[in-house]
Amino acid sequence: MDRWNGKVAVVTGSSSGIGAAIAKDLTKAGMIVVGLARRVERVKALKNDLPKEVAENLHAVKCDVSKEEDILSTFKWVEEKFGGVDVLVNNAGIVRDSALLEPENTQKLKEVIDTNVMGLVMCSREAFQSMKKRAVDGHIIHINSVAGHHVIDYPRLNIYSASKFAVTAITETMRQELRTEGTKVKVTSISPGGVRTEIMTVEIPPEYPILEAEDISEAVLYVLGTPPRVQVHELTIKPVGETF
Repeated sequence: MDRWNGKVAVVTGSSSGIGAAIAKDLTKAGMIVVGLARRVERVKALKNDLPKEVAENLHAVKCDVSKEEDILSTFKWVEEKFGGVDVLVNNAGIVRDSALLEPENTQKLKEVIDTNVMGLVMCSREAFQSMKKRAVDGHIIHINSVAGHHVIDYPRLNIYSASKFAVTAITETMRQELRTEGTKVKVTSISPGGVRTEIMTVEIPPEYPILEAEDISEAVLYVLGTPPRVQVHELTIKPVGETF
């Protein structure tokens, strides 16, 4: 991680769970971290979990990644304050409780697509333009899901799996575009199985195999720490004994 010391990382959906763990770990690793969230006060509170000497390197910014105007103003602010983005972690993701064929669920389905797909693409676009402008060999990381590789038989996930399948395809599309552009910017998809976060809407039995948010954050540190010649394209992480 030495090459990223003092560099700027943007982490979306950093108010809780995986995003919060990533924001804290990247700050501890010496990066300047901009944590984006709708519940910005929760990102500010993460400073209490950090050593005093690095806590001021975590910056909380209110941003709804489903809204392009929020994304554009946020990345403009990052450029003006820090010069630009070196690492982007697209962690923001939502689930909306509904069956796919349930009546009057259009808004719920759109919210999932707007956050999980369009938000990820727009943030990646702005981050890459920042990297390209400064000739930075940056890194874009998508927090995907095993549900982005096969449809899980789990009730009321509706369009969530399709949104994560889109992330899988988008990762490869970005890899090809980054190569065509002649850059050495990396793109990585990290696909966890079940993780103990707020997105889990049911109570988890004690015996059920489950990952912790920190397990995914450690994976982010790993892919960022690989040599410049190495691109981890897809990393799948499951708890031991997971049934899907």
